[in-house]
Amino acid sequence: MNKHDLLLLQQIRGYPLVTITLPTHRTAPDNQQDPIRVKNLVSQAVERLLNEFPKREVEAVLRNLDQITNQIDHRNTLDGLALFVHQDFARRFYLPFPLKERVVIDHSFYTRDLVFALNRTQRYWVLVLSEKPTRLFEGTRDALNEIQEGGFPMVHEGPGGTEPLPGGFGVRKSHIRDEYHRKFFRQVDQALKPFLADDPLPLVVVGVERYLSFFNEITTHQDKILTTLTGNHDQTPAHELAQLVWSLVELNLAEERKRSLVELEKAIGERKVLTTIGEIWRYAQEGRGKLLLVEENFHYPAKLDESSLTILPADDPSAPGVIDDAVDEIIEAVLSHGGQVRFLEDGMLTQYQHIALILRY
Repeated sequence: MNKHDLLLLQQIRGYPLVTITLPTHRTAPDNQQDPIRVKNLVSQAVERLLNEFPKREVEAVLRNLDQITNQIDHRNTLDGLALFVHQDFARRFYLPFPLKERVVIDHSFYTRDLVFALNRTQRYWVLVLSEKPTRLFEGTRDALNEIQEGGFPMVHEGPGGTEPLPGGFGVRKSHIRDEYHRKFFRQVDQALKPFLADDPLPLVVVGVERYLSFFNEITTHQDKILTTLTGNHDQTPAHELAQLVWSLVELNLAEERKRSLVELEKAIGERKVLTTIGEIWRYAQEGRGKLLLVEENFHYPAKLDESSLTILPADDPSAPGVIDDAVDEIIEAVLSHGGQVRFLEDGMLTQYQHIALILRY
């Protein structure tokens, strides 16, 4: 799941829209209980629908819910499962993070838990360069999901790909082949553009040295490339590729964390840093946050004052009127205004009260 998926879900309106989420398990014997838990939650949803509507009015919703449930592959789930269903739409997502058990029937799909979980999870793009085909994956920690839209996977259909190279005496075929490969990778780079615009995550590029060199020459996304993996991975299954890529991503993210601390120290010298969560809340809402640094497991239950601009600490996250985690709200505010968020290991920001916001001005 990526931000494009979230935007699609958030745009759908109507009634009734059914959202079902729950934690799942990757391995036996824990995953043996997952089908039972799904069945129970689906039964809750069906009962609530039939208590509110005559069966004929929600027949399409019930049919879609039944179909999407029967298509779940419980042998290959991850840590969470989400189902979204209405009369003309049904989607399921296997997610590499746990979700709370919920059945929500409303005028819109319930995406809050997914938004905050995605915001707190290391995500990235993986582009596997090849003639047949170039594949794009969205990565979430150690899991990859292949993109099957926006032109991907892309096959090189021109000369030197699915078509023969032009011949003739004196023709330098290797030179012509190289030019057609550059042309193909320009098309790949162009197709990649809307994905990075919608979800500007770090990019991992995979391929043989020759393809990496061509892509490096023509790409307009050089600033997004976090690392590269050299080798032929045309046929590498997603789960195997994920393990290879994630080890590189972890290594590079560790270096990025170190650079973040240097950037923080520089911003402190320029007096462009906030380190109290109350100030960070207000400036994040105003769109002044350039870069938010926060420890991975820092949470802050809070409540708003009458102005809604100031937050106060709350002892009970479940109490009425309490924001169960103001940090999640700050993260979403910074991202929604075009800022960046980087997560640091616990303890790296202790002297800054576990969170710091570098301002644009």
